[in-house]
Amino acid sequence: MISIEEFRKLAMSFPDATEEPHFEKTSFRSKKKIFATFDEKNNRAVLKLNEIDQSVFCASSEKIFYPIPNKWGAQGWTIVELSRVRPEMFEDALIRSYENVATKKK
Repeated sequence: MISIEEFRKLAMSFPDATEEPHFEKTSFRSKKKIFATFDEKNNRAVLKLNEIDQSVFCASSEKIFYPIPNKWGAQGWTIVELSRVRPEMFEDALIRSYENVATKKK
């Protein structure tokens, strides 16, 4: 299980990461682009993965990682059930999400 404190510590460890509100959620950003959100009410994260990473994480456990069930999911936005995910797996997914957003060319 990942707590908001652990989530925050990991997300804020990246260069140029910022924490900002995003509607009723907390977002973590790189250069104003969201790479993760935390939904405290439902104890879920949403990460921005590329197509390959999304398919790998979702295939590893459909009850922990799954695409948002709309067009956002088709763009890589992936829900993570924080009460079920192993810390090392979450850290790996968060790193990939950050790298996907922070290194994307304009």
